[in-house]
Amino acid sequence: MKPAAHRRRAVFAWALYDFANSAFTTLVVTFIYAAYFTRGIVGDDTRGAALWSWAVAGSALAVAVLSPFAGALADQAGARKRFLAAATVLTILGTVALYFPQRGQILLALAVFFLTNTAYELANVFYNAFLPDIAPRERIGRVSGFGWALGYAGGLLCMVLALFCLIRPAQPWFGLSGENGQNVRAANLLTAAWYAVFSLPLFLWTPAPRVSRKLSWTRLGAAALGQLTATFREIRGGYRQIFRLLAARLFYNEGLITLFAFGGIYAQGVFGFTTSEILVFGIALNVAAGIGAWAFGVMDDRWGGKKTILLSLLGLIGAGAAAVLARSRLVFWAAAIMVGLLVGPAQSASRSLLGRFVPPDRENEFFGFFAFSGKAVAFFGPLVLGRLTAWFDSQRAGMASVLLFFILGALLLLRVDEAEGLRAAGSAPDPERSVG
Repeated sequence: MKPAAHRRRAVFAWALYDFANSAFTTLVVTFIYAAYFTRGIVGDDTRGAALWSWAVAGSALAVAVLSPFAGALADQAGARKRFLAAATVLTILGTVALYFPQRGQILLALAVFFLTNTAYELANVFYNAFLPDIAPRERIGRVSGFGWALGYAGGLLCMVLALFCLIRPAQPWFGLSGENGQNVRAANLLTAAWYAVFSLPLFLWTPAPRVSRKLSWTRLGAAALGQLTATFREIRGGYRQIFRLLAARLFYNEGLITLFAFGGIYAQGVFGFTTSEILVFGIALNVAAGIGAWAFGVMDDRWGGKKTILLSLLGLIGAGAAAVLARSRLVFWAAAIMVGLLVGPAQSASRSLLGRFVPPDRENEFFGFFAFSGKAVAFFGPLVLGRLTAWFDSQRAGMASVLLFFILGALLLLRVDEAEGLRAAGSAPDPERSVG
């Protein structure tokens, strides 16, 4: 059994990776580069947003297709850390490459983003798969929540650094200029450096949980396909609780995806938020989400992942309904902060519950299915919201669709038998297996 100090260091290094990689989603996918692409590269907000949405959707589809096989391949090769390192390096190099496309170089920017975002999402498959190995089963909720909270903090800190050092100053730091959006494009370089520096401890301090097997890539690929085939046969039987969890997550995660994508648009269209107010709104919600993920981690370990997710979904349904029905900014802000407090626990507890259900030696594969459940129908929620908005000529009606996804997810989650899932995985605490 590893010394306590070593275990704590491994947990911190693992969580610090979340601190590192969240800068990519915050600066590149959500806020800074996405906006620069529409205006600085395409030069047309409407066309740029449409092209960006296609790139995001295409990447989500690629991740949905590739992640289960990539996870099974990592299991067969026994090389999770090497797979994570490769995906991390590709993401960092791709983020650096995003600095170079300028106005009019639309296809180049889209191609680089598609490849980079796909590598980023695949890296998360291997990163999440470390959780059952580095966290004692009786503390897995707290560890998952700590990582998620640290991730929110990392994304926000990197964004603040980019705003006040590169984007807002009349004279950006490091001798950069605003010509051709150089200072905005340089946010990609900051993101890449942030990712590289803060992800390094995971590779130095977190032990590789498996020993590589000396097989050719052809034999490894065949073994991975065989493992996936066996899993598909077994998942409705011995692993049926995992199947039920992922089926429920397919719906409630779709609600979360839609909420993240359209929350700012809703605040702007219904309550007249300015761009600056939307930025403050986003920061406030991310802070609340980080606090919620950290605080609910204790509840996760004490009450179980299923109850934690259900409580979060019930709260999201209530707070979401208040946001849809709100007529004043004060009520909307209160409802939005409550939503922020609950989205973190819903995400974090989903990860920890799967970590409890996963059988030894199959972590990468099942977290590949976890990624699949998060990306397989990522287009559906925004599509439903858009159609309802158009049919009723009301953003409130469109946003109400999010509540339906939460309700369906909660109803399906009721069918999950957490005790049976733990028995199927043999999830009794094992101090020799845990390193954190």
